[in-house]
Amino acid sequence: MGVSGPIRVVVAKPGLDGHDRGAKVIARALRDAGMEVIYTGLHQTPEQIVDTAIQEDADAIGLSILSGAHNTLFVKVIELLKDRDAADIKVFGGGIIPEGDIAPLKDQGVAEIFTPGAATGQVVEWVRAHVRAA
Repeated sequence: MGVSGPIRVVVAKPGLDGHDRGAKVIARALRDAGMEVIYTGLHQTPEQIVDTAIQEDADAIGLSILSGAHNTLFVKVIELLKDRDAADIKVFGGGIIPEGDIAPLKDQGVAEIFTPGAATGQVVEWVRAHVRAA
């Protein structure tokens, strides 16, 4: 994990979800806030996302999902990070995620979940406050 310079965030769309407008909006907001953003594009596997985060020396991964597969895909990313000794990379997510799924996802290691209507400034401030925080 990088310790100097701008915060580095991989923004990814796991699974078969083909709608990426929200991910692009978040990527741009983070970039405009001075962070380095690597957008992986659509249809990424958890393995591809984790590989990219490690190769890019990312501080965080932002996952965007609308397909309903968040319980499987978010948790798989967390597991792969642990398996690759990269659990220091924080994972946050957003999209269509039912309220009842948020606490279990956080229990599995997802640091934060942003639901529809979250302001881009809220995401930026959360990343600033929690990524690289002790």
